Amino acid sequence: MNNPLLTLRDTPFGIPPFDKIKTEHLIPALKSAIESAREKIAAITLSKELPDFHNTVEALEYSGRSVSEIAALIFNLNMAETDSPLQKATMEASGLLTRFSNEITLNRKLFLRLKSVEESGNADRYGSAGSQLLRKKIRDFILGGASLTGKNREKYEKITEELSALSLRFEENLLAATNEYELHITSPGDLEGLPESVTESAEAEAEARGKTGWVFTLHQPSYMPFMQYSARRDLREELFMAHSTRAYRNKNGNNNSEIVRDIVNLRLELANLLGYKRYSDMVLEDRMAGSTTGVRDFLEQLLGASSVAARRDIEEVAAFAKAGGHRGDLERYDWPFWSERLKMDRFRMDDELLRPWFPLERCEEAILSLASALYDIRFTHRPDIPAYHNDVKVFEVTEASGDHLALLMVDYHPRSGKSGGAWMTSFREQHHYNGSDIRPVISVVANFTKATGKRPSLLAHNELTTLMHEFGHALHGIFSKVPYETISGTNVSRDFVELPSQLMENWAYESSWLNTWARHYLTGASLPGELMDTIMEMRTFNEGYATFRQLSFGLLDMAWHTLDKPFNGDIEEFETRAMAPASLFRDIKDTCMSCSFGHLFSGGYAAGYYGYKWAEVLDADAWSLFEEQGITSKNSAALFRQQILEKGGSEEASTLYRNFRGREPSIKAFLTRSGFSR
Repeated sequence: MNNPLLTLRDTPFGIPPFDKIKTEHLIPALKSAIESAREKIAAITLSKELPDFHNTVEALEYSGRSVSEIAALIFNLNMAETDSPLQKATMEASGLLTRFSNEITLNRKLFLRLKSVEESGNADRYGSAGSQLLRKKIRDFILGGASLTGKNREKYEKITEELSALSLRFEENLLAATNEYELHITSPGDLEGLPESVTESAEAEAEARGKTGWVFTLHQPSYMPFMQYSARRDLREELFMAHSTRAYRNKNGNNNSEIVRDIVNLRLELANLLGYKRYSDMVLEDRMAGSTTGVRDFLEQLLGASSVAARRDIEEVAAFAKAGGHRGDLERYDWPFWSERLKMDRFRMDDELLRPWFPLERCEEAILSLASALYDIRFTHRPDIPAYHNDVKVFEVTEASGDHLALLMVDYHPRSGKSGGAWMTSFREQHHYNGSDIRPVISVVANFTKATGKRPSLLAHNELTTLMHEFGHALHGIFSKVPYETISGTNVSRDFVELPSQLMENWAYESSWLNTWARHYLTGASLPGELMDTIMEMRTFNEGYATFRQLSFGLLDMAWHTLDKPFNGDIEEFETRAMAPASLFRDIKDTCMSCSFGHLFSGGYAAGYYGYKWAEVLDADAWSLFEEQGITSKNSAALFRQQILEKGGSEEASTLYRNFRGREPSIKAFLTRSGFSR
């Protein structure tokens, strides 16, 4: 009873008591929650009552509420604020949860009760949400090995436990490999080309490490500006090689090569065990794309549509680089530098030039104000509510009427215990329980440059779009209005989940919105009109290249997950062949993206990375409605909230989109916006 996690719902809004939680509390709390859930599941299984939606489907859904919340806490902390003891606890938790999940889905009596409800049609009385919940539960059981017996059942349990552990080891190795490298510069001459804001951050990093000079790391706020602006090609190459060999050619044991091989082979073995030829077949039958063939056709369509633009982008940057004194072929580590210089030459603007107009605090304020105006909601800073780190801010989100909607936590800056990139997650999903609407606890995590002693945290425009992207996901969780956690918020088809996030990015390219808040952090001056116009013009700059790059990731994903026999070859060679149709540069020996591709091997996007482009087609089509009715149209926003954001996965994604747009999605708006249809 001294464990604060055992009284989770006694805290304000049910938020985890971060100020009281210690690592040693996590596993005992999880074990207690699992044991309680086991008792509830046993009661369902042993019930003498005829199976119905209430005593079987709903009862199963509610049985693991505490397990879900404690598991979310553990994994979220491991991503955002980890250390060695927490990593060990997370590994133990992963094993406990996998075994518990297997207990459920391999429970034949429980599965037969669900099937009985399905055959009776009892779930239909609970509307589309009830039908979707039952459908998802039954699919989870089938994919969870419910039909397996004997040795196949034992094999399933072993595979799933191994996969769970391997994904965690992949992420741990990647974080360690990212943290262990630094480029330490002591000569000012080696800083040629770097803007003052970049060198200031590097100087602060060096000071934090007890060193003189400047330190650059493989974390994105340090890595990308160096690659874009450093005139020292040799140092760009060094940093690029360090980044591209993370957890691959690693001398300190953080090598993911065998883990990648093991994961793809175990996924294939799992799919075969469940009756599928390929892992992608198993995953994609429940997505909007529908099948492996559907995804391949989609990728081929976009490759064809963007091919001319992609090759034109490469040729233009290569010609510009040659005119600027570059000798030899344009390499991958040359692209960020010369494309940024071409952008500056063509538009008289680069990312650094825009940063002064986008101080992080004003960006945050503007995004919250936009959401408030569109959806009639309010955000109130709640410093009285504890968070898991001092960097984290907590907001209460309410309706205009004052009714509570959610808690939103924002965590903006890199730390040694924090994974790279940006993401939205939740510590608790929205759902109904005992007649109450349990509201969510949402978190947005990023890795933006910290303030220095000389200037605040300033965002590049692409970092502004990143923040808006993750905030779009947050709105999906905040507005959820669904009875069941399993289908609430962002628990939708993987190729549909990016629609709200990518739609949100569109406002970052609208002068009528930017002009209301973008101010120079020193002078307070508005963003000049010519810069505003240029931001809009730059949206299609190198879009062909960017699309090809994304498609190359999708091709790699599909290559790994359409294997129909175990892979024992060379990972680097396999990757090169897989990405070749969308490759625009020569391949550099000893680099391998797969070993650091967290989306695929630790992030839940296996056989689903194409979904970013799929959702981009949806977002462009959805945005065209806002363009027709006005980008601050409350009618369009209300329709999007009611038909998409509130619905979660309570209906099929294609149905939700048709209800919002009044028709099937069209690729036309995407091709026009990307500049491919000219």
